[in-house]
Amino acid sequence: MQRWKTINSKLVFDNPWCQVRQDEVELPNGIVLDDYFVNIRPDIALVLAVTPKREIVFVRQYRHGVSEILLELPGGSFNPQLEDGLTAARRELEEETGYVAERTNLIATLYDNPVKDTNKIYLVLAENAQPSGTQQLDITEDVEIVLIPVTEVLEKISTGEICVCGTIAALFLGLNLLSFE
Repeated sequence: MQRWKTINSKLVFDNPWCQVRQDEVELPNGIVLDDYFVNIRPDIALVLAVTPKREIVFVRQYRHGVSEILLELPGGSFNPQLEDGLTAARRELEEETGYVAERTNLIATLYDNPVKDTNKIYLVLAENAQPSGTQQLDITEDVEIVLIPVTEVLEKISTGEICVCGTIAALFLGLNLLSFE
């Protein structure tokens, strides 16, 4: 197994919300591709926040890319040069939901879509989450906070009510780590 050799790379679309890079690459077999496009995306912090009553804090919101209203874990993008995944997760949890957590731990760091995207997803477990009252939504956000008992999560995944990949990964990786006292 060998890495591809980058011959040339140029930014073909540069917007604060979206950047696209066009790479010319040589494959290990010698074939040259001159139009391999890569989406330069910010990293994402995704938070599995659990309340003292064993409820998971979800958000329901419209996602324009798929034109659907989806149930997912709170989270958002961040610049890893300005803050780490845990700090971003705590900030995103409070901004989107108004909840704060007593303990936060990194569950895993995953690649979102490594075929064409550059970003990682930091999955964070936030235990003993409680409302702080300081929700601060962006102008594009219209968020409904939904508390779902831990015991109902698997059924909601199997029925398709929860269908966002990062959310499902965080749930499967994080639920066995819970340390309810």
